[in-house]
Amino acid sequence: MTTTAAVGVAVRALLIVLFCVMVAVFVNLFAIDGFISCFDFSARWGVAILMEFSVYPVVMGSWFFYKESDWIKTTIFTGSLFILGSLLSIGYILLQFFKLSREESSTNPLYFVLVRHHKRENTSRIPVVTVRAIYSALAFLTMGALIYTLIKDISGSYADPFTKCFLANMADLYIHAVMFAVWIAYKESSWLIASLWIISLLCFGSITLCVYIVNQLFSISPEKPASSIIFSSSDICLQSSEPLFASHANV
Repeated sequence: MTTTAAVGVAVRALLIVLFCVMVAVFVNLFAIDGFISCFDFSARWGVAILMEFSVYPVVMGSWFFYKESDWIKTTIFTGSLFILGSLLSIGYILLQFFKLSREESSTNPLYFVLVRHHKRENTSRIPVVTVRAIYSALAFLTMGALIYTLIKDISGSYADPFTKCFLANMADLYIHAVMFAVWIAYKESSWLIASLWIISLLCFGSITLCVYIVNQLFSISPEKPASSIIFSSSDICLQSSEPLFASHANV
């Protein structure tokens, strides 16, 4: 899909709105002293929500490691996501937008936000097969937790968690889903295919995201870096032909 400066501006505006929404959610939680209660996963539905949410820090952490090439920073960033959620995710992405040069912003802002701006040195690549196994396992674990919870709590006893904390967790999940929906729209060359994936993502959340990532990983050869799936096929082709893109072709 065509990525223009106007699309970049629209995405940045969307992220700012989502960031403000999450700030309001956090303020509300602190105001009612309900922030700590969000870490009570004694209920079965709490575990299901935790499994659903855990996929997003893993995906964001994987991209963060690709961008920063630092295990210590990645560990801190991923761990912080379990506390700050989409507030941190959006904040980091917006920071990447603000780092863009004028030329990058006017050429292909989404690509330059996603790509690494420095070369990775002395860091071995994780094999594509390993990454496939990790995300396949995440998909099965998340699906298993959901099915188990539905079987055990099908009577409706899950109604109790519908508190402000529960609603805040759901808001965080859907904001992450919207963020990854933008990524899918960027990657797919067909609006129909992109729409089907996005609808599935909004309905089934991180399970769909894991399936989509695994599907993308199977579309590349084992010799290529797993980070190739971050970009659309058109941008991968441009990396070897355009000087501006070639300077960031460190995937």
